[in-house]
Amino acid sequence: MGRRQQEYFRRKLVAWREEILGESRETIIHLQQHSPQEPDLADRASIETERLIELRTRDRERKLLSKIDEALERIEDGSYGYCEETGEPISLKRLEARPIATLSIDAQERHERLEKIYRDD
Repeated sequence: MGRRQQEYFRRKLVAWREEILGESRETIIHLQQHSPQEPDLADRASIETERLIELRTRDRERKLLSKIDEALERIEDGSYGYCEETGEPISLKRLEARPIATLSIDAQERHERLEKIYRDD
């Protein structure tokens, strides 16, 4: 992978990271400004459910942030774009679709098959 491609993915990852952090800030502001003071129990339950969904989404994004940071570190150390299992290059199409990918498509499929086998047992 050339420097221009690495820079492209670095910028894409940084932009994705900033987007997630911006959404998190908006969630915090929203939660601080809107407290569930609804007198109706059904309305209050609905608001609480929405809050829980929002917090669950933010938790998933928090985990995603660590993967983005790891991908940025791999760009810095030169290992970005190479499969962690096989050492072979990960296709640009795969990286475009999932810039945090650490496995080639073949390695990912093997991993998912093994996961399914052990999960079914």
